[in-house]
Amino acid sequence: MEIGQKVKVFRLRDRVSAPVAKKLGAIGTIEGYKVTDGRGVGVVVKFDDNTSTWFFEDEIKPV
Repeated sequence: MEIGQKVKVFRLRDRVSAPVAKKLGAIGTIEGYKVTDGRGVGVVVKFDDNTSTWFFEDEIKPV
């Protein structure tokens, strides 16, 4: 996955807050990467409503 690529959130691996849970099925743009706690690299996704959050790579897929 590359910065600037459009992706869709298709699953959530862990329990998350309600605002993040609402992103399930949403399409956003990759704006960066995040080092996680050893389970992999996270991807920071920005959405059309100008919010952003990070997801594991297996929680998103290219559009």
